[in-house]
Amino acid sequence: MKILIIDRDQLSSQLLASRLKEQGHDVYEEQIKNEGLDKLSAERIDVVFIDPSPMKDVRAIALNIRRTIRSYPYIIYMSAETIEFKDVIEAGCNDLLDKPIDLKSAEQKVKNAKHMLNMMARINDDSEDFPSAGGVIAKSAFNQLFLSAIDRGTRYNERSYVLSIGIENYHEIKSLDGTYNADYAVSKLAYHLVRLRRQSDVIGQTGAHEFSLLLQRTQDKNESQEAAKRFAASLEEYDDIQPAEGGKIRIYVRLTDLPGGQLSYEHVIA
Repeated sequence: MKILIIDRDQLSSQLLASRLKEQGHDVYEEQIKNEGLDKLSAERIDVVFIDPSPMKDVRAIALNIRRTIRSYPYIIYMSAETIEFKDVIEAGCNDLLDKPIDLKSAEQKVKNAKHMLNMMARINDDSEDFPSAGGVIAKSAFNQLFLSAIDRGTRYNERSYVLSIGIENYHEIKSLDGTYNADYAVSKLAYHLVRLRRQSDVIGQTGAHEFSLLLQRTQDKNESQEAAKRFAASLEEYDDIQPAEGGKIRIYVRLTDLPGGQLSYEHVIA
């Protein structure tokens, strides 16, 4: 990924840049905020680490970045001062990194960013849509609600979660058992997901063999994780998704926090 570090503290910037380059990322460093914004305008950047001190207005900085470029960079706010995580999120950033910098923590945040940006790219991809059917909305409609959830998270600190459930080895099943059996497994998975969801949960088909549920207005993180575990436990009990003959189907269940992109639950059902 392409990562931009905007920080007047050269020592911290160089330390962070060195570690991220070791991980195989393209890393750019800028000490002056305006020059950093110019870099964002000139080149597509995936992740921005920024310490805007001595400026204090986090929101003004984040909005400036969002308005500068049309793409969606993952913004990690860095600060040596005590600052509330919710204030950083409400300001329009995706995450917070305290100073002095913990390099392992920084690496994890970059992994979260990669997961988040990959999911956004997959859901935003309009090269193939999937029509609404049987309680499952179209991918394009789900995308609009997904983007709205991210926006509300960064405006009002409304935490949302995406529960992605799909057939991990779809192409293997298709090769072994044929297209009909592979697609039959996808349709049975959709049928069960519609039955298992709450009325308030929005479900859309986000891939040829993947469905995503948007969990909104949850009380806390535990509620979303319990929901993910409930789906996983229920799907383990169904034996009608598996074709009568052929390879074993593997179903993944992944829970992603918005707008941070943390993968907070992952389980594979064989």
